[in-house]
Amino acid sequence: MATAADTAAMRRAVALAARGLGSTSPNPVVGCVVADASGHLVGEGFHERAGGPHAEVGALRAAGPRARGGTAYVTLEPCNHTGRTGPCAQALIEAGVARVVYAVADPNPQARGGADTLRAAGVRVEQGLLEDEAEAGNTAWLTAVRLGRPHVTWKYAATLDGRVAARDGSSRWITSAESRADVHRLRAESDAVVVGSGTLRADDPHLAVRGIEGVTQPLRVVLDSRASVLPTARVLDGAAPTLIAVAEDADTRHLPGVGIARLPAGERGIAVHALLAELHRRGVRSVLLEGGPTLAGSFVAAGAVDRVVGYLAPVLLGAGPAALADAGITTITEALRLDVNATDRIGPDLRVTATVPKGA
Repeated sequence: MATAADTAAMRRAVALAARGLGSTSPNPVVGCVVADASGHLVGEGFHERAGGPHAEVGALRAAGPRARGGTAYVTLEPCNHTGRTGPCAQALIEAGVARVVYAVADPNPQARGGADTLRAAGVRVEQGLLEDEAEAGNTAWLTAVRLGRPHVTWKYAATLDGRVAARDGSSRWITSAESRADVHRLRAESDAVVVGSGTLRADDPHLAVRGIEGVTQPLRVVLDSRASVLPTARVLDGAAPTLIAVAEDADTRHLPGVGIARLPAGERGIAVHALLAELHRRGVRSVLLEGGPTLAGSFVAAGAVDRVVGYLAPVLLGAGPAALADAGITTITEALRLDVNATDRIGPDLRVTATVPKGA
């Protein structure tokens, strides 16, 4: 039975794990807290970047000999394999930890089994403490492992009546400076930011993270089946890596030195699942979809949206494009109904965060 101290320690580990968002792919975000034999917290760590020390290693280094006979609280089952770093299960055993409490079982067949290794060495192992919280914080990586594609968040900004632009196409700025700053936080937590060629032509977005120091810039991805992007586009300025996804027969001679991915294309443009498979192959585990209504409709129609973050401004337009274009839904019984996770005030705006239920 978990104690209040156990819960507090695991909640701290969950908070630590979140510090790695946007910089650990293709690895998970993980946090770890170590308590000594008397229950005092003596070490903590989190996985900061792929190839760097895992959370358990950092926490054990901080704890030193005080870890012996103590408890390690980890948000994900300690790994059981040797990659660029050694197995964390073995590190915990060698440190003399007597008890390991972890939140989420590792679904990765290459790394799981750490709990069994610990038990075989005589370590007391418990699983499931704050499992939902830890899973929510690591949802991008878990989705990628379970589904073989990146986790996709669709972000949009709209008026209270659901318009993303006025009738003449103008849209700067519907939402507030506070909301726009919050979008940069979302970008910083993502491995890739995706837009379509329509958004590129209309807005010439930059898509890099601004205003946050020390961030790992996400991959800027443009879906442009005919390779119509101009060499002067801001996404090609070198401030962050960029990938242009084009049709297999597109002429890209005017884009020397630009990252190109040639993918199947159909009536809706670049095939969504082909794009996600390519991004997954490149180590992308989380995608922020920032394109317009048409691109969003394509992703929803493909069943490739996991989370929606909508910024709603207290503004009315009455005309103009809606936030979501054709998503293949023809009747109310087919509507994609979401679970609302949070509603927050961001400056004068309302941010709604919702997820697609499993199996939807």
